[in-house]
Amino acid sequence: MANTALPQTLGQLRASEFTAALVGRSVKDELRDNLIVRLRETAKTKAPLFPGIVGYDDTVIPQIVNAVLSRHNFILLGLRGQAKSRILRALTTLLDPQSPYVAGSELRDNPYAPLSRYSKNLIAEQGDDTPIAWMTPQERYVEKLATPDVTVADLIGDVDPIKAARSGQELGSELTMHYGLLPRANRGIFAINEVPDLAGKIQVALFNIMQEGDVQIKGYPVRLELDVAIVFSANPEDYTARGKIVTPLKDRIGSEIRTHYPESIDEAISITEQEAWTARSYAAGNDAISKIEIPHYIRQIVENIAFAAREDKKVDKRSGVSQRLPISTMELVVSNAERRALIHGESTVVPRVGDIYAALPGISGKIELEYEGEMRGADTVIREIIRTSVATVFDQYFADQNTQQIEQWFNLGGTVQFDDTQSSAAVLTALKGIQGLFDKLTPFHITAKSQPEIAVSAAEFLLEGMTAHKRISRSEERAFTAAEKKQRNKDASEFAERVRDREFEDNPRNRSRRGFN
Repeated sequence: MANTALPQTLGQLRASEFTAALVGRSVKDELRDNLIVRLRETAKTKAPLFPGIVGYDDTVIPQIVNAVLSRHNFILLGLRGQAKSRILRALTTLLDPQSPYVAGSELRDNPYAPLSRYSKNLIAEQGDDTPIAWMTPQERYVEKLATPDVTVADLIGDVDPIKAARSGQELGSELTMHYGLLPRANRGIFAINEVPDLAGKIQVALFNIMQEGDVQIKGYPVRLELDVAIVFSANPEDYTARGKIVTPLKDRIGSEIRTHYPESIDEAISITEQEAWTARSYAAGNDAISKIEIPHYIRQIVENIAFAAREDKKVDKRSGVSQRLPISTMELVVSNAERRALIHGESTVVPRVGDIYAALPGISGKIELEYEGEMRGADTVIREIIRTSVATVFDQYFADQNTQQIEQWFNLGGTVQFDDTQSSAAVLTALKGIQGLFDKLTPFHITAKSQPEIAVSAAEFLLEGMTAHKRISRSEERAFTAAEKKQRNKDASEFAERVRDREFEDNPRNRSRRGFN
């Protein structure tokens, strides 16, 4: 129904399909009724219950459904970057598309059962001519980030002396009240993020609304029977360490639901693909970039960085490794490849493994290190994690491949350098000299005649994987050479041979023997 067709007065509302029974449902009943309809629809269409929420279909989502069906206030407990806020905001999809309220009311009063003194007086004066306004699901969602400086007045409200002076009302009158966020969320959803950060005495102010469904403002006999669904989010570590939820409030929360990080690489790739800004547009022109092509192995490596970091002993597990890490990393990886393509006038942007090393600024700020990691240095730890990730993905493609021919080429003194100052075509020309290299790129259907950007990216992945397994070495200037261990053995052997030759020459007996001969 279009907005122009919606009733604009109380009389029109009473004559419409928006009956007192429909409008008068509590928020929790409304969420429950609409969820029941949604569940039946998704069972037929197989569509996701909450679009955009990935990886929770068999774990978190069923628990949220149970909480809503039970008309519970609930809390989401999870480490950073586990989509807690997004889930809470997705609850608005279970609200009615339009909901009427008395126009001008700060409490968004139900026209059939007004709560505030303002709406009661207005309806008494204007009757069926009382103006009606409409609110969307998004307007019925109020969110507050808990901080230690939040006051009871911020959440519940306070007496406004200036309003009292201007209106000529007594301080105890409801018309002089300044309502906080919670009353203004009436007939909607009120979300508090990081609730343990709220001071204990502020949490106490939530007791009545959680159990009895009403709040009181200051010491005046103003009692508001609010209709609101309250949801919370918190970090489990904050729950027990930095801050805590006071026991009586915790007791009033109906359901405690634990979130988690993606359980598989494919789920993580889907999330990053959904969230990262990689679909970029360019102005038309002869030298314009035509497309961005991200190889699947690059996506796998980026996601594996987060998985490897969560298992690394040098990374603080209590802090967690946010899913924002691969999202930011992927954006920077594409940007570095984009920069290289723009410099060399290439039409296709194809990220390489080297671009992941260039994305260190997107990783370093998203992991907290343990003492051992701090001693090693953030950059060193991150580079080790990237190498671990490269090795893991390398094994998925080349575990059965024999790379001795490539290793031998490097052991004989061959070197190749990947540099952003070189075009992909120039690097490809150098790569063609490596014996057996392109024979090993069959998993990607790459040959020496493939598009340079794609071929170079695949070749660098192969060489980086060999480096991660210490079959060859790479300098900080991104030059691939023989493995350090083999090079050291070769140098040691040559040195020993030179020493033997010198000893042989210095021996008088050998000198005389040479003279005799």
